[in-house]
Amino acid sequence: MGRYIDEILQPGEKVLYSTNAHWVFYLPAIAAWLVAAGLLVLSRLTTADSLVLLCLAAAAVVAIAALYWTVKAWFHRLTTETDVTNRRVVHKTGFITRKTFEMALDKIESVDVDQSISGRILDYGDVTILGVGEGRQTIQTIASPLAFRNAITAR
Repeated sequence: MGRYIDEILQPGEKVLYSTNAHWVFYLPAIAAWLVAAGLLVLSRLTTADSLVLLCLAAAAVVAIAALYWTVKAWFHRLTTETDVTNRRVVHKTGFITRKTFEMALDKIESVDVDQSISGRILDYGDVTILGVGEGRQTIQTIASPLAFRNAITAR
C-alpha cells in the first residue's frame, strides 16, 4: 500500500512536510496491557485456586481488549496522512471508506493550533485551517502541530 500523497501529486508539485496521527492513540492500549500484566502478576501472588482462575480470566479479557485497541490505533496511524506540498495541504483518513480534504495554500487565511498541557509535553495537538471561501477544517491529534503550521505559513 503506497502513500496517498504519492498517488495524487501533480507535475511540479513536491512534498514539503509530512506528519500523521500522534502515538498518543496507543495510550488506551498501553494502559490495558499494563492492567493485564498486573492481573497476571496478581494471579501468581495469590494462593487460592478460585482467585488465580479469576485473575487469569480477567487478564485474558483485558488482554483481548488491549489487543483490539492496539490494532485499532496502529491501523488509524497507518491510514492517516497529513502533508503540505508547495501548492496545497492534503489530509487523508481511512482505508476502505476514505475521507480526504485538500486546500490550496493561497486559499488559507489562518492556521490555529490547539494543544492541551499533555499535548504540549508530548508534542501533539489539533490544527484548524481556515480557508478563504473553503471553510474550516480541523485535523485532530497530529504529531508536531507547530511544525505543521510553520510548514503551511512559511512561504
